[in-house]
Amino acid sequence: MTRRVVVTGVGLVTPLGTGNDISWHNIIAGKSGISRITRFDAEGAGMASTIAGEVPDFNVDDFINRKDARKMDTFIQYGVAAAQMALEQSGFEACEDNAERFGVIIGSGIGGLPSIERTMRAYEKNGPRKISPFFIPMTIINMISGWVSMLNGAKGPNMATVTACATGTHAIGDAFEIIARGDADAMLAGGAEACICELGIGGFCAARALSTRNDEPEKASSPWDAKRDGFVMGEGAGVLMLESLESAQGRDATILAEVVGYGMSGDAHHITAPAPEGEGGARCMRAALDSAGMKPEEVDYINAHGTSTPAGDIGETQAIKSVFGDHAKKIMISSTKSMIGHLLGAAGSVEAAFSVLAIRDGIAPPTINLDDPDPECDLDYVPHKARKAGINVALSNSFGFGGTNATIIVKKYQ
Repeated sequence: MTRRVVVTGVGLVTPLGTGNDISWHNIIAGKSGISRITRFDAEGAGMASTIAGEVPDFNVDDFINRKDARKMDTFIQYGVAAAQMALEQSGFEACEDNAERFGVIIGSGIGGLPSIERTMRAYEKNGPRKISPFFIPMTIINMISGWVSMLNGAKGPNMATVTACATGTHAIGDAFEIIARGDADAMLAGGAEACICELGIGGFCAARALSTRNDEPEKASSPWDAKRDGFVMGEGAGVLMLESLESAQGRDATILAEVVGYGMSGDAHHITAPAPEGEGGARCMRAALDSAGMKPEEVDYINAHGTSTPAGDIGETQAIKSVFGDHAKKIMISSTKSMIGHLLGAAGSVEAAFSVLAIRDGIAPPTINLDDPDPECDLDYVPHKARKAGINVALSNSFGFGGTNATIIVKKYQ
């Protein structure tokens, strides 16, 4: 059994704001959400990178009662908030008749690292009695889905994906397939991340993965630019409400887009570096096109993984050329990471949400900071300014550490 799957709700928490409207407005405006880290003294700690994309305006009381919030690490709070926004926009309500057909898949790349860090310090100072009884459930990744299900009565499939930077995309793809094969009628799916802390920033600094353009925070995330020197850490969450077409039509819901394809692949190459010439990413995109039953020429827009790393950006460009051939030059491609940084496990779902909104509004987000294009990155990356254009089909890529790749294809609903 294969059923059509549509998007009826979006929820966003990003470094550009909490809520769909503010995040999307600032993306289209080409605004950067990158600034100096305020969560801790990164410069005093001797961190090589002292910049990040922190969520500026999150008020947990708007989404979760204070008693429950104290049992959650920040990444769970972000995920719950994004899910609540997606559910509210969809207008879906769980009841006795549909609860067992309503599920949740929301993951994270790293999970509750700040709480782990704080708890270890408390333990070292005062011993095991200072470990909270909520320590484990406030840090483990599947508790986003657990909390969302409890708060909303979702009794269907409940799980979490954990695939580094591909987490959010895999969550949406897995939920898409669960609905398509008839195992659920509605799924909240996405990713959340909040690891801007000493261990998080310090670990990526040690791996030499982060940009060190600390004197120019807003310019530091510069995908495809010749001067790019690494990604900028971001935080937040993105969640989509997916439904079978029958479910959405039965409620007379507003349909934002249709999910039509999902691809996965493994590089089998290196723990952090992409496979030569982006071979793994290319196979992933081909798999998504096959899943959708589409030809490469049908794709109008790609929200690229585009992390601003020297090797990654070239590899993705090569992969796109390999898959799309001559059509690659005609596709609008943008990296919204140029504005919000890399949200790790939340990146793919946030970018899938932006792809849905690009289709809805007929506008391709820009890639900012593309001032001096790398000669090896020579496609149409929509530099500097958003572009009004009819977008019928959008593809979103996510490639993670360990060589795990995911691609989602969304289409204008007809």
